[in-house]
Amino acid sequence: MSIEVKNISKLYKDQKALNNISFKVNDAEIVGFLGPNGAGKSTMMKILTTYIEASEGSANVNNFDVTSEKKNVQKSVGYLPEHNPLYTDLYVREYLNFNANVYGTSKSRINKVIELTGLTPEAHKKIGQLSKGYRQRVGLANALLHNPEVLILDEPTTGLDPNQLIEIRSLIKTIGKEKTVFLSTHIMQEVEAMCDRVIIINKGEVVADKYLKDLREGQEQVVIVEFDYRVEDAFLLRLPNVASVKNTYGFVYEITFSTKEDMRSYVFDFAHDNELKILQLNQKNASLESLFRELTNV
Repeated sequence: MSIEVKNISKLYKDQKALNNISFKVNDAEIVGFLGPNGAGKSTMMKILTTYIEASEGSANVNNFDVTSEKKNVQKSVGYLPEHNPLYTDLYVREYLNFNANVYGTSKSRINKVIELTGLTPEAHKKIGQLSKGYRQRVGLANALLHNPEVLILDEPTTGLDPNQLIEIRSLIKTIGKEKTVFLSTHIMQEVEAMCDRVIIINKGEVVADKYLKDLREGQEQVVIVEFDYRVEDAFLLRLPNVASVKNTYGFVYEITFSTKEDMRSYVFDFAHDNELKILQLNQKNASLESLFRELTNV
C-alpha cells in the first residue's frame, strides 16, 4: 500500500480544513484527488509530504509514518507543489545538479530525468527563459530526481495551454506505469484523462471514491422518478441493485443503481404494485461531472 490515511483531521484555529478523512492508494496507481477550491486538497497534500502535521489521525506513505518517520517519507516521495518553486536565474542542469547534491543522488540521474521529462532541447537554458509548460517539466524532473516510489502532485496542470496540457498529461501517465501518482485538481477533465481512480473531497470530507472505468462503463445509473405522494426510502431500497435513494424535493426521488441494466421498468413495476402514480420517470448518466456536481453542490 503506497498511501494509507486514517481518520485525518486538520484544524486551523476554529476552522476544520479536514474532517476525519480516510482512504488508501495502491501501488502503481494514478489517483485523482478532486474537489472545488478550498475543499482541503492542498492541506492533505502537505500532511502527506510532512510539510504540516495533522491535528488528529494518522497517515503512512510507503509504510512510513508521516509524523514519526518524516525523513523516510521525504526520501520516498516526490512532491510538486501547486506553486512550483524554481530558481529562475539558474540553468536547468544547474538547478537539477543543486538538488541532486541536496538529495545525495548520483549525477547520472540528472540525464535520466531530463530525458524522461522531455527537457533535453531546453536543458541548456535558464529556467526563467522557459515556458510555463517546460517549467512544470523542470518541477517534475526535480520531483523524480531521487527516484521516489510515490509522486504527489498538487494542481500540476494549472495555467497550461492546450498543447502543454496534452504533453504534461502524457508525461504523468507514463510515470504512472511504474510509480504511484497522487494528484490534486479541481478540473474533472484532467482526472478523466490521466487517472485510474478518483477521490472526491468537499468541505474537508471524502464524499466519493470510485474507479474511472466503473463510471465509463456505466456501472451506475441514476433514475429520477416523481410519484403522486411521498414514499419512504426504505421501500425504494427494496428494488434490485439499489445503491442509494435520495429525496431531492417534494415527491421526486433520485435512485442510484449499481448495474448497467435499464432499471426504469423495475421502478414502473414497483409503482404499479404499490398503487403509485408516476408523474415523471427519467434516467441520467452518473458521469464524473454529474457525480461531482451532485456531491459538491456546484
